[in-house]
Formats: sequence, structure tokens, C-alpha cells
Amino acid sequence: MAQTTGSAATTPVKPSTLLMITSGATFLAFLDATVVNVAFPALAEDFPETSVSTLSWVVSAYAVLFAALLTGAGRLADVLGRRKLFVGSVLLFTIASLACAIAPSMEFLIAARALQGAGAAGMIPASLGIVLHGTAPERRTVAIGIWSAAGSMAAAAGPVIGGLLVEYTSWRAVFFINIPIGLLVVAGALKRLTNDRPTASRVPDPLGSLVLTIGIALMVVGLTKGTDWGWSEPSTIGSIVGGALLTLYGVLRSRTQEVPAVDTSLWKSHAFASANVVSLLAGAAMFGWLLTGPLFVTSVWGYSILEGALAVTPGAVTSAIASIIVGKRATPRAQRLAIVAGMLLFAVNGWVMYAVIDEEPAFLTVWLWVGLVGGAALGMTMTGLSTVSALAVPPLKFATGVGLNTTARQLGGALGIAAVAAVLAARGVGVPLGYRESFLLTGILALAAAIAGLLLLRKSAAGPGLAPTADAAPARDAKVAVENT
Repeated sequence: MAQTTGSAATTPVKPSTLLMITSGATFLAFLDATVVNVAFPALAEDFPETSVSTLSWVVSAYAVLFAALLTGAGRLADVLGRRKLFVGSVLLFTIASLACAIAPSMEFLIAARALQGAGAAGMIPASLGIVLHGTAPERRTVAIGIWSAAGSMAAAAGPVIGGLLVEYTSWRAVFFINIPIGLLVVAGALKRLTNDRPTASRVPDPLGSLVLTIGIALMVVGLTKGTDWGWSEPSTIGSIVGGALLTLYGVLRSRTQEVPAVDTSLWKSHAFASANVVSLLAGAAMFGWLLTGPLFVTSVWGYSILEGALAVTPGAVTSAIASIIVGKRATPRAQRLAIVAGMLLFAVNGWVMYAVIDEEPAFLTVWLWVGLVGGAALGMTMTGLSTVSALAVPPLKFATGVGLNTTARQLGGALGIAAVAAVLAARGVGVPLGYRESFLLTGILALAAAIAGLLLLRKSAAGPGLAPTADAAPARDAKVAVENT
């Protein structure tokens, strides 16, 4: 089954073309989650009155909106149609990128980053829905793997690309580069993808979506500003506790809504629920690390922004290689093993950095090897998680499953960034101890993710799309459902 170029057209579109268009959007969405990390020194120079905790909101604002709106965006695709949501979301992302690039103030930049996150939230489930709709059932595991690999590679390559752009131009180029890519993706989608019919008429619960967004944002605000406000202050405690309660209410409310903000029924799958827990913890470890690393080499070792970008390049390369191997070659069982092994390796990396890293540069003896191993660990883990979470739910809910799993990863990332920012703000940006403690924190989070990942190895965690003996029936059901769309 393949997509067509229009409502009345019959010419099939190659799955490779669909993957190229949708993976381009996925790459952009995850690239911008990490691409600004190495631009912090340049941002601090242009906005000298901005504190570290406030600077971290250039990353957190994106992560919060991305995480909070993902699940609702997946259901919105049923109301608007996949192509309409995909094109609209990429356009919003592109316009927001322009706003970021011309931002006259830190407040304007943070607001524009939030809009970017909202656009990214629509791009992910819509793009996956397009991939699944246009791919034969027997090829979906490979397609999901390749699509997921694009996101994993982008997250790891973000600091490299950002560093090169900042060094030779300015931090604004980090956002300008999104504009031509976004416009190319939109043009490809309008030309090649079918304008599919909506399959639902009601939008996801607006109140529940709003409550979840505010709840997540409040938790991140409390963690990020705790050092500035004081951890025992009512403002800090109120933000963290209030945010947690609002988030819990949003989830509980979803259980009673006909069109909920979060499809809580998917958590009945042991494999899917386990994958979400692992994604939350792994996301916190990954994004915390990707913020700490570039800041450390530029602030403590005195590397230039370009040198900092080159320092993290080896990890980006091994991440890309591992993502492709796990996405295209690994069996479902091997992918679950890769998740656990990846997080164990990443945990060891965090402890190594805590134990040996100091003011004296040690690129060849420590940093290079840690980067190579850490990049591969992230690539295999994140690609494996995306595929496992999609195939752990019924075929008709593949896109929703990946949306929820990505929400968990992005929420974890927002909390991980906030925690690292709090540690660095407390110790001082130029003090090695703060970075060592941040690396140790990412190692602890990765170990927790590895332990949670052991749940995925249980036989009962196979799920409807993972059990070898159950592949045929879901594939037939999915094919019928796709043909009837």
C-alpha cells in the first residue's frame, strides 16, 4: 500500500520518498532540541544581563511545548488530516525559526522557541502517520526504525551543527538554517503527499491539554529557578508541587474524556508503559548530557565554540551509525537489548566523567573515548525506544504510541535540562565541580533507565507488534484499516 499524490491520483509514491520528506521534518524537530546548546556563550555575550537559569529556557521552552502538545497533536491529525497537520506544523516551525533568528531580546527568543516547540509537536505524529499509511505492513518495522534514526542522529548532531554555525556566523544562523529546509519539506509534502480525509470531528480535550501544558511548564520553572529563588521558598515549592498536581489531574481527566488529551488506555500494554518510563529517564540523561558537555569544554577547558563543536563530533558520528544499525538491522528482541545496553554504557560514561574530568584538558585520553561510546549508546537507545513503543500497541495506534513515548522523552529532557542548570547555577559556570556533578547526575539517570529497561525483556512485554507469532494478524488488520481510510 502506498500513498498517492492527490485525492484522485493513483500514482504510487515510493516509500523512500515518503521517508525523505517526513524524516526531514523529524530531523528538524529533534535538531532544534539540542542545536542551541553550544550557542550559550554567544547568547550570554549578546544578552549579558541574563542568568544561566534564564538562558536554559531557550532550551526548556522548546522542550516543554514539544512534550506537552505531542499527544494532543497526534489526535488532531485525525480531525484535520495528516497532510494538513504536517504542512501546517512545518510552516509554524519555520515561521517561529525566523522569529528566533531576529529576536531582539531574550524574552522574545524564549517565546519564539516555545512556538517552535508547538510546531515540532505537530510534525512528529503527523509525519509518522504518513509513513505508516504509505508503507506496506511487512515493512513498517524498518520504516519506523529509519524514521526514528533521523531524530536520534539530529539530537546528537545538534551541538556540532550549532557550533559550526555560531563560530563562522552567529547564533542567529542556528535558526536561519531551518527556514530553507522547512520550506523544502513543505514543498515536497504539498507536491507528493495525498490530502487525506479526516477520520474524526472532535479535537482532543482542550482543557486537559491546557492543564497538562501548564503543569509541565510549572514543574520545569520550579526546577530551573529553584537556585535563584531558593529551594525552600514558597515560589519554588509551589511551582514544583503545583505543576505535578496539575499534570496528574490532566492525566486523570483523560481517563474520563471521550477524546482525551492523553490516550491512557495505551498504558495497559506492559511493554508500552515500560518504554515510556525508560524514555522519561533516558531523555533526562541525554538532554542533561548534551547541555553539560559543550558548556564544559567551552567554559572550563577554554575551547572556542568551533573547538567545542568538533569535540562532540565523534559522538554524533557513532550515534548516527548505531541509529542506522538498530533501526534497519536489529530484530525487535535485539532492539530491547540495545536499549538496556545503551543506558548501561551511558551510565558508565557519566561516572567516568565524574571521576576523572578536571580543569586540565584530556581530550584524547578521556573525552574522545567517552564521546564515542556515549554517542553510540544514545543512538541505539533512542532508536530502539521509538520502534519498541510503536510496535507495543495495536497497529492503528502506532502514531499515537510514538507520540506518547516522545512526550515522555521530551518531558524527561526538560526536567534533565532544568536539573543540570540548577546544579551549574549553584556551583558556578566556570567551576569543574558543577560539571562533574552534572555528569554524575546523567549517569544516575541512565542507570535508572537501564534498570527500567529490564522490564522490556520480559516475555509478556512483547506487545501486539513485537511478538513474532503475532505479526501476521496485526499486519492484516493494519492493511485493511489503511485501505479503508
